[in-house]
Amino acid sequence: MKRFWREASVGSNRVVALDGKPVRTPGRVPLQSPTDALAVVIAAEWNAVIATMDPRAMPLTGLANAAIDRIAPDPARFAADLARYGESDLLCYRAEAPDDLATRQAAAWDPPLAWARARYDVHFTVATGIVHRAQPAATIARLAAAVASLDAFRLAALSPLVTITGSLVLALALAERAMSSEAAWSAAGVDEDWQAERWGSDPLAEAARAGRRRDFDAAYTFLGALD
Repeated sequence: MKRFWREASVGSNRVVALDGKPVRTPGRVPLQSPTDALAVVIAAEWNAVIATMDPRAMPLTGLANAAIDRIAPDPARFAADLARYGESDLLCYRAEAPDDLATRQAAAWDPPLAWARARYDVHFTVATGIVHRAQPAATIARLAAAVASLDAFRLAALSPLVTITGSLVLALALAERAMSSEAAWSAAGVDEDWQAERWGSDPLAEAARAGRRRDFDAAYTFLGALD
């Protein structure tokens, strides 16, 4: 779609508007934000369009569309699907060797696990290797309850944070401001960084990681604009 509007702005009830007319989601629902801050940054995405719209360059709009069209009609189901990541959280699977990688994993992953233990009164089964190890039922239930307590817009932001990092714990720590975005990104990339240092970087892998970082940063910005 070519740019046809002069200015994007925030209208009444925090609805993003183009030349005074409300932007609509793919489901034809007005794009209404729950906060002024989020509405402002979404409008800024539309104002940043030069000639042609590229949805990939408008991730905040995409997350808002998902919150309104996909998640809000049945947030409990979406939350339950997202909470299943807690059954195989990245932080619970450690390398047996070499020692320097295991040490890095422990340094980056033990603190967020300790936070989650204290925050949700849960226990985690930490294993070496990649064979699945079940987490305690009470842990899964309490983490699921934490996810279920979030509204549709926060669930929309949490989803890419979980899938990109591979960790529900890291995503919840970000949602509760218990961890910085840099610390979470670094923790999620321990294995990848170690591999790059040992074997060298690959241009395709670096490009893919840069794309994930953009999506991660967008989700974190979206989440922050909800406070």
